[in-house]
Amino acid sequence: MTRKTFLLSAALLATLPFVSCKKSEDAGKLSVGFLLKSKGNQYFVTCEQGARAAAEELDIDLRVDGPISADPAKQNEIVENWITDGLDVIVAACENKDSLSTALRKAQDAGIKVITYDADAQPDARSFFSNQATAQGIGEKLIDTSASLTDGSGEFAIITGTLTSANLNEWIAAIKVRQAEKYPGMKLVDIRPCDDNKDKAQQEATNLLSAHPNLKAIVAVCSPGVPGAAEAVKQAGKTGAVKVVGLGLPSENRAYVKEGVTQAIILWNPEDLGYLAVHAGVALAKGNLTGGSESFKAGKLGNLEIEGDSIILGTPFTFTKENIDNFDF
Repeated sequence: MTRKTFLLSAALLATLPFVSCKKSEDAGKLSVGFLLKSKGNQYFVTCEQGARAAAEELDIDLRVDGPISADPAKQNEIVENWITDGLDVIVAACENKDSLSTALRKAQDAGIKVITYDADAQPDARSFFSNQATAQGIGEKLIDTSASLTDGSGEFAIITGTLTSANLNEWIAAIKVRQAEKYPGMKLVDIRPCDDNKDKAQQEATNLLSAHPNLKAIVAVCSPGVPGAAEAVKQAGKTGAVKVVGLGLPSENRAYVKEGVTQAIILWNPEDLGYLAVHAGVALAKGNLTGGSESFKAGKLGNLEIEGDSIILGTPFTFTKENIDNFDF
């Protein structure tokens, strides 16, 4: 190439529009994608609040997205888009453990750090799991509370989110083990999915009450399931006769708890879980969180224990008529 040709080519290139491949909408900031199971679930709305608080504290570019309702295929699509965008970190709650793991492995292969929260992926598809509590701890708390309300006897049913939700299935497995070992007088008669929808949960609970007239308790392992089951019990005129226990937010269940329709809500602080997950993702990207770590300092939450590759937020808490007004999430 002659000098004249070179100069001409350079001049032509200079006239072309510059295309940026920035990872972040804010130049120089770490980019983090925060994936929800569903946008319509108040539990994940609260997780998002914690994630945004952490993002402001850490000065990062946070992108929050998720399906309108539980949809593994849509979650995969979002992750694929984030891979194309070249984000630094993905923090994900997995609706379908196996399905999303494939996309998350692809993200890791592209150099993106991956943290899961609330619902885990396969271990090789992420570095750490920000765990609200152990599956055993959650399952045992649910069945122990139910047993205390039913004298450890009688029929009970479970309302779940979807039948493919990995973390919910782990909690249900823990319930079954604990019940068989400690409460042989209790009998699990059915498990019904509500697809993370309160109205469907109410219909499923209504069906359960009709099909099992001797039902003594309904245990909901997803947050929309608790108010849905409570409304069904209330409408059926079985307040107090059929106990309602489940994992949910105080704000969504306060009225039912104070009326005595729902006896206990069991949960951790989902805002803290979202906050923890983003802190963990940023620490991983910066090299401050590595394999073999036994504890992790997550901002205002302080030092949290790490069991293997799980960062444990804490033990489940029980909200009752006596204390529920003390919490505003």
